[in-house]
Amino acid sequence: MSLLPVSRASQLCPAASAQPQWLVEGLWSDLAVGILGGEPKCCKSFLALDVAVSVASGAPCLRQFPVRRTGPVLLFPAEDALTVVRQRLDGICSAAGVPFDPLPVQVITAHSLRLDSDQDRQLLANTVQNLHPVLLILDPMIRLHRVDENDASQIAPLLSYLRQLQRQFQVAVMLVHHARKDSNSQRPGQALRGSSELHGWGDSNLYMRRKGDQLTLTTEHRAAPSQEHIPLQLAQSGSACALSVIAASPASAPEAGTQPLERVRQALAQSDTPLPVQRLRQLCGMRMTTVCDSLDQLQQQGCLTHTTQGYQLKSPAKSPPVSLSRPIDPQGNGNGKHAPKGQLEIASICSGGG
Repeated sequence: MSLLPVSRASQLCPAASAQPQWLVEGLWSDLAVGILGGEPKCCKSFLALDVAVSVASGAPCLRQFPVRRTGPVLLFPAEDALTVVRQRLDGICSAAGVPFDPLPVQVITAHSLRLDSDQDRQLLANTVQNLHPVLLILDPMIRLHRVDENDASQIAPLLSYLRQLQRQFQVAVMLVHHARKDSNSQRPGQALRGSSELHGWGDSNLYMRRKGDQLTLTTEHRAAPSQEHIPLQLAQSGSACALSVIAASPASAPEAGTQPLERVRQALAQSDTPLPVQRLRQLCGMRMTTVCDSLDQLQQQGCLTHTTQGYQLKSPAKSPPVSLSRPIDPQGNGNGKHAPKGQLEIASICSGGG
């Protein structure tokens, strides 16, 4: 009788470290598969190329997130012209301060790549096996197949193939994918177009959103804390463009010498919009548990409102307005007696008289 291989749980190989293993710290787990999602024109491709430059060069992604494992990157840009891809990569290298010519980013120049085609799957697997990339970026998903994205039975085999690719060749896989339009009211993962299989598949997911002129990045990980509403901007220097994290202004950062509770209160007081916990942690420079303890104290004091967007201080209650209407009889004091001369002058001023 044939059996599946099994092992006692205690005999499984222990993890090298209790800490998450990162490809790019905070953004992408090592050997992770996942989605980089967002509505059209939210700079998803710019972020994917920034990750590619960082992993290939070792420079911090977005000039902020450290790279923990470097190596070749394999990229298939299905929508953008190759001249545009080169220009963007060159600009990001300039912003990151790394040389462009020796950058080990290999670009697949085929006109099409279909993950629902057995022939194309084999071609991609052969290319990954030959180049040994540490990261494979496919941008965007809609150009990689002809199946119904809303049908889980059709989309699941494509995702299973990419998972198999990741395990067989020890390569992280980033799949760029569109979110539905006008989906800002939903959780980012739930806003992805197509089957919920896409959201559940990812070990690390990144979501780009735009509200007005403001771009934000949200991270989501299977085995590590997530971050919300990281503000980004697309900065241009000459003909080069690159994304960067918007640093907190000095006025919005609480003073370092104050107590944790007061630092959290200061950060909330200086913001016109609700702040998520991760953003408060960045502004206050404190541990997550300390920030959460401070928020609990402020909630117990009745000082906070909490929504899906984050925490915000309650507006102070306004005192009822004081009536300054003219007395019915300015010559009296309300009890039938005449007021002294000084009180008559005050009554006249308060009532608007000359």
